[in-house]
Amino acid sequence: MLPPPPRFACLKGVGNARNEATAKAVTAVSFSTFFYSEGARMQIEWWHWLVGGIALLLCELALPAFVLVWFGLSALAVGVLLVVLPDIGITAQLVLWLVLSIALVALWFRVFKPEQYKTRIGMSDANVIGEVGLLAKPVSPFGKGEVRFQKPLLGSEVWVCVADEAIPVGERVRIVSVEGSLLKIARI
Repeated sequence: MLPPPPRFACLKGVGNARNEATAKAVTAVSFSTFFYSEGARMQIEWWHWLVGGIALLLCELALPAFVLVWFGLSALAVGVLLVVLPDIGITAQLVLWLVLSIALVALWFRVFKPEQYKTRIGMSDANVIGEVGLLAKPVSPFGKGEVRFQKPLLGSEVWVCVADEAIPVGERVRIVSVEGSLLKIARI
């Protein structure tokens, strides 16, 4: 290893290009030795992960999307793991945090929250065909009416409906098909 250059060697008027290049190279070597040497390497402690995890959980309170909570829980898990195994390197810590975060988010959206639609209006479902309701507004062959059900169907109690024949208010009707956001009905 080269001896360290004198301070400000480039500014003292050393006119030799070789000396300036040597001074810059030695400065670069000592700079990298300071930041990347064995004694001064960057290490994230277990409590850094715990504080970061708690901060992410608190951020979830401000941004209620229920996504940051999984990153926070992953950070807490890495912090607890570092208490047990303190010699894990920074790269392994970051990879573990990333893998845990992605796995928890995927688990949330695949297992715990499989149905992401709040309402099923406009989504055809064979389970509603044959359901019986009461006509609330009259329907004509080329017009629209309304039918009311005792229990909500596909997210709503009242639906706009169409029919092939004229049906007056108060008639009991049966669902024949679901056509977009309209129900096609027929008399019972």
